Amino acid sequence: MLMSNPKATKLRELISSGVFLPMPCCFDALSGKMIEQAGFNLTFMSGFAASASRIGAPDLGLMSYGEVVDHARNITDATSIPLIADGDTGYGNAMNVIRTVSGLAKAGCAGVLIEDQLAPKRCGHTPGKEVVGREEAFDRIKAAVDARENGDDILVMARTDANHTYGLTEALERAQKFHDLGADILFVEAPKNEEEMKQICSELPGCKMANIVEGGLTPNIPMTELNEMGYQIAAYPLTLLSASMRAMKNALVNLKSDTPRDNDILNFSELRDIIGFEEYYEISSQYETSKRNKPE
Repeated sequence: MLMSNPKATKLRELISSGVFLPMPCCFDALSGKMIEQAGFNLTFMSGFAASASRIGAPDLGLMSYGEVVDHARNITDATSIPLIADGDTGYGNAMNVIRTVSGLAKAGCAGVLIEDQLAPKRCGHTPGKEVVGREEAFDRIKAAVDARENGDDILVMARTDANHTYGLTEALERAQKFHDLGADILFVEAPKNEEEMKQICSELPGCKMANIVEGGLTPNIPMTELNEMGYQIAAYPLTLLSASMRAMKNALVNLKSDTPRDNDILNFSELRDIIGFEEYYEISSQYETSKRNKPE
């Protein structure tokens, strides 16, 4: 029996509409909440950013399946827009992929990324990447699609990193097979120039995602040009993490030197509002025992 998932339904509707979808990526519940408050239609739980924020470690396959599902659930609980989660390699064989996809669907994710890197995976814009053979890569995507077809209402994003090791032709052939197996979104990681990006869009069917890492391997071109090329989704996996880290770094320098910090921080009222204090007070005011806790 299909597990109903309104966020997956919403993501399908967004893709079916054909509208271009900028996708800032979150790293925790608060960043996901702020993405929604800023008016974006969807978000992605960046594996790089989540690993940094949750365990303070690089995106080198260190976060476990259980930690990823728990982290995703925190984000889906705090947001109403569709969340696509980074399921990495699926954490094992085809049976592990099924469990990963099912677990993330149950956590309320609208989509899940499964990739063809050799475990432990690496950030797509760092050295040392390797991919598994075609047979194993195809099994992973088939298992993810099987999980979806057998009752887990979630979209499958299929990623290949084969361009790094074997070149773009191999990456395109893998991505085409992923589509044939039933993947909903195709993600060819780290094209090195605009020509490769155009080739990806012209040769592959369906919904395609560009991954824009500031300072990474893929050209950081305007969204209008990405749309014209044929990409429908543009992910920005590190923009918010990097911006928040820079702000914290500057604030810490000023705090250590006892320099005024008013320009580094939000005003306290705005801070409370973003987090949701006023919404909490409004809802809790319906209950007599809560009224005494509402500030005057």
